[in-house]
Amino acid sequence: MALRSSDPTGLQSGVAKPSRNSRKKKKQKKRKEAIDDFPVIPEDPVAEQCGNDSSGTVVESTSENYGIRDNGNVNKISCVGSGSVVVVEESVCQNVCGFGELRQRNVIGGGEEMAAVASRAEEDRAEMNGSKEPLPPAQPEPVVNGNVANKLDTAESLDWKRLMSEDPNYLYAVHKSPAKYFLDEMYSGNSLRRTTTLGSEKERERVYDTIFRLPWRCEVLIDVGFFVCFDAFLSLLTIMPTRILIKLWRFLTARQFKRLSAAELCDFGCFLVLACGVILLGQTDISLIYHMIRGQGTIKLYMVYNVLEIIDKLCQSFGGDVFETLFNSAEGLATCSQENMRFWIRRFVSDQALAMAFSILHSFILLAQAITLSTCIVAHNNALFALLVSNNFAEIKSNVFKRFSKDNIHNLAYADSVERFHISAFLLFVLAQNILEAQGPWFESFLFNAFVVFFCEMLIDIIKHSFLAKFNGIKPIEYSEFLEDLCKQTLNMQTEGSKKNLTFVPLAPACVVIRVLTPVYAAHLPYSPLPWRLFWILFLISVTYVMLTSLKVMIGMGLQKHATWYVNRCRKRKHHLHFD
Repeated sequence: MALRSSDPTGLQSGVAKPSRNSRKKKKQKKRKEAIDDFPVIPEDPVAEQCGNDSSGTVVESTSENYGIRDNGNVNKISCVGSGSVVVVEESVCQNVCGFGELRQRNVIGGGEEMAAVASRAEEDRAEMNGSKEPLPPAQPEPVVNGNVANKLDTAESLDWKRLMSEDPNYLYAVHKSPAKYFLDEMYSGNSLRRTTTLGSEKERERVYDTIFRLPWRCEVLIDVGFFVCFDAFLSLLTIMPTRILIKLWRFLTARQFKRLSAAELCDFGCFLVLACGVILLGQTDISLIYHMIRGQGTIKLYMVYNVLEIIDKLCQSFGGDVFETLFNSAEGLATCSQENMRFWIRRFVSDQALAMAFSILHSFILLAQAITLSTCIVAHNNALFALLVSNNFAEIKSNVFKRFSKDNIHNLAYADSVERFHISAFLLFVLAQNILEAQGPWFESFLFNAFVVFFCEMLIDIIKHSFLAKFNGIKPIEYSEFLEDLCKQTLNMQTEGSKKNLTFVPLAPACVVIRVLTPVYAAHLPYSPLPWRLFWILFLISVTYVMLTSLKVMIGMGLQKHATWYVNRCRKRKHHLHFD
């Protein structure tokens, strides 16, 4: 506020009369001093000194409220008198508590100077009271001690229309006609330029990898894994019984007991698990389970089959660990000392009991799954197709849209090989059931249904792995690396880690197959006295053994030759077979 004498005669007499506002301020100041115990610091001692000037000058003091600045700056104080104008530089008082700062001007001069000062005071008062815009920053002025006031730059207000008009790509839609818009769109290039991007050679390679290169490599890997599982299954039915018979024959001829080796202990343990599984499954009434499942609707069949498939995969994963534990205990029992013999025997027996219980449970799960698939195939309401479509698309949904590492995709390919072998065992179960119970021409229908099941499984595996590789950045050449690791496993060559090995325990599928084929053999035995029946039983077992042994030799030798050729090719050319 500016304090100015309202009496014009005061200028002539040289005495400035105090105004009402100044008297009120003095009274308020006195009351404050009476209330407060500590002395009050004067707001502006320079202004007071100028106001009490003995020369009888008129004092005009203006105080303005500003925001807090970065550092203290300097303002002018001008005292107006009768003869001249004196300009004095004074530091602005800054309040660090956020109350702003105080600036005062005192001017001494004549009439024109007084009018200028008064106009400036009125402008300051109007700016303080009515203006909503911030005050323009003051220009820095040199002072005696060398300090320079900071310059505060204000940002220019944003004019949206001016900004858009300066943009060369901006066009006002109101100035466009529909015909001009259509012509611009027609001649502007690619119609899908807003939703697609320009491809590169890398993108083209990804497209052809997904459609052509990767499905071929994936199918080769899964097929080789299937034959590796089939070879292990045939070894369980041919090699293991032969080794046990040879060991028993040596024991009977030598008539002295020797400590069994780790491999022989594993053979006896697996044979005991297989025998117990076949015996317990033989007590199961398949027809009762078949009619219980057949009475369910299509939706319930789908749920039952999915639940059984999930439990089967869990059993596969945990079963490998159980039998690894059993084989480790057999190794420890075969090499332990006499002092630790009792400890290792207890450990081997407990692991054997666990493996037996787990294998029998897995066998029942596979049997129920085979009966469910047989129910869908025999049904005449297209339940098989509904089951395949729903199950396969659920498999795609559960795998494709997730992040997988290279090792996870490697294990997933091995799991698909094991699943394909299990489906083959289920189809063998369906064939055995048709031989026993089907009437009329059924073989062509069975072949068609088996082809549909295998084709759907192969198609779903290809789609799943193709898009898994696309979404996770897996190159087709890496599937060739998976095949190389599988070939090294077939040749018993050392690999870098256990994650690269195919884990498959064929005991549960073997129990199911033996349980299914036993009624077929019993149904075709001739009705004759007991010696002839025993002769026919031994004859059929011998023929089956020779056939399975021949098949085992063919598949085993084929796998050995293929693995040797593939590994040698990779070593010589230092790249894989399907490298493009």
